[in-house]
Amino acid sequence: MSNLPSLRIGQHLARHPIVQGAMAVRVSGANLAGAVANAGGVGLISSFGIGLNSPYFDTKPRKFFAANKLALIDELAKAREISPDGIIGVNVLVATRDYKALAQTAAAHGANLIVTGAGMPLTLPESVRDYPTVALVPIVSNLQAAQTICETWHQNYQRFPDAFILEHCKLIGGHFASQCEELDDSTLETTIAQLQAYLDSIELNIPIIVTGGIWDRSDIDRMFAIGAAGVQIGTRFITTAECDADRQYKEFHLQAHVHNLVTVPSPVGKPARAIGNQFTEDVLKNSPTLEKRCIANCLDSCLCRDKKITYCLLQALSKAAQGDIDRGLMFSGGAVKPVAKILPVAEVMASLT
Repeated sequence: MSNLPSLRIGQHLARHPIVQGAMAVRVSGANLAGAVANAGGVGLISSFGIGLNSPYFDTKPRKFFAANKLALIDELAKAREISPDGIIGVNVLVATRDYKALAQTAAAHGANLIVTGAGMPLTLPESVRDYPTVALVPIVSNLQAAQTICETWHQNYQRFPDAFILEHCKLIGGHFASQCEELDDSTLETTIAQLQAYLDSIELNIPIIVTGGIWDRSDIDRMFAIGAAGVQIGTRFITTAECDADRQYKEFHLQAHVHNLVTVPSPVGKPARAIGNQFTEDVLKNSPTLEKRCIANCLDSCLCRDKKITYCLLQALSKAAQGDIDRGLMFSGGAVKPVAKILPVAEVMASLT
């Protein structure tokens, strides 16, 4: 088995071409991100709802967005203590109401890169204008999105992305495009080739990092064989000692299998891939016991807040991460497999590389 190449994202060079996926709420925090960075990968802190269970949110009056900023600053400092020289980034969702503030906070407090998903980050460079060493990495699902971002950023800010994360939408955990299930398995390879040809045409030498359905070394090798320069892996890191979620959350995932996966509607208006439990059963049958109370007004567009349907995404994800495996929502990638035991991140990284 040959060694994997390193991965350069902007000014930052990771020893291994593995970006740890961002998982909310507080599933991937400082402990997981720091451990992955120490092992030579890129560690990501998920910013979505990061202030919800922090001391800052318990103050009166409750100021959710201020709590998010303060909690993110703390988490970045903690991650840097764990990994002084590693590459640590923050994932920020464009669909959240404090996306620009969190991007600016991440850049100002030591993040090496900012990964954006759940929307088109067309003004992101403006938020980090004073921090030129911070790499910007949009998540896209098709060539058209990548082209729009490149053209808009170049025209308005005279810069380009430092990498793209390309979703394999048939296998990613969490939200995916509604039309995704109609695509065939060859679409990913075709999209990589199209995106690479476009980047070559504008003489932009940046890596294409693939995410979705990557579990072990054979999956990584397969992605490299079809043109990827790196991979993003999320679910595989849940059953690690350093994962920031509750122990019950991790232990529940030890026996998780693709047969346990279900697709549920989400308040963001997209389908989402998750592990089946009592909560997903209640969602799918629209149980009258399903709580439909918005707790933080966190999203730009939310079916729970605006139309009193589905559920509060923030609360559902947070409950699961805190160990309520019956009444919480557990997103999962489509390649999840049973795991014998919870392992240190270093051992998982060693098996992947």
